[in-house]
Amino acid sequence: MRPVLDYSEEENARRHAGLTEALSAGAEFLTSGGNSLGAVQRAVRVLENAPDFNAGRGAALTHEGHAELDASIMDGRNRCAGAVASLRRVKNPIDLARCVMERSRHVFLVGEGAEQYALRQGIVLIEPTYFVTEQRAKELQEAIEKESFSEAQASMQVSGTVGAVALDCNGNLAVATSTGGMTNKRYGRVGDSPLIGAGAYAENGLCAVSATGWGEYLIRAAVAHDVCARVKYAGEPVERAAKHVIEEVGRMGGYGGLIAVDAKGRIAMPYSSATMARGYAVAGKEAVVVLGDRPDAAKQ
Repeated sequence: MRPVLDYSEEENARRHAGLTEALSAGAEFLTSGGNSLGAVQRAVRVLENAPDFNAGRGAALTHEGHAELDASIMDGRNRCAGAVASLRRVKNPIDLARCVMERSRHVFLVGEGAEQYALRQGIVLIEPTYFVTEQRAKELQEAIEKESFSEAQASMQVSGTVGAVALDCNGNLAVATSTGGMTNKRYGRVGDSPLIGAGAYAENGLCAVSATGWGEYLIRAAVAHDVCARVKYAGEPVERAAKHVIEEVGRMGGYGGLIAVDAKGRIAMPYSSATMARGYAVAGKEAVVVLGDRPDAAKQ
């Protein structure tokens, strides 16, 4: 079952503006001499702050009405990575994910422990009510009212992720992914977004990949790593590798999409979900943003 999301013209205008701002933030950082890691962090931070995306403020809500946030980041130069999950007070989870990668001995921190670490590292914490928007509260109530269906169906009312991949002028690849997960989730559920190899993966010389969709299937298919593995071991172009991986998720019974860029700057953005807002920016050219709602519209 693929959730069908009907956005108004006003909502689509805000989503378009948010993606454009995120692309500009990343591209401007690269143009000024910054690296790919900083570019993806900046792009995702913009989307975490925009209430029309399922990450940070405006994230999907749990059954109890909380926003529980997950994020990951990976540096293709050395395959260092940082990830966080089940956060309720960290304003920008992607900042904490990078902090975990660069300042700790660990890769993955969760829940209260992650927020204690954030406090010690000077990461901005905020009241949980900041993340809750009227629209997400309405979606949660609608999902709860449909509880007569299976729990999985009720939980699938809203899903989504924000992510960014980048290639800098030195050939360095990086990825960042952030999400609020599924509406009406419970039991401490965590999806693919903070899992290195599932929701995010980057390796210099190959590609950087960020995934979105039904996390339980994306985890099982290790989608982000599988794209890179197909490029590395099978010699597939990134476009073909990405398409094959999304098709495999479909054969398993799931759906999703991904964005990827390879070491030569070639881009892939396939998806099988009902919609996937996406965009890209190339040095010296105007950014492109697409809010298509058909899988065949994802051809770039």
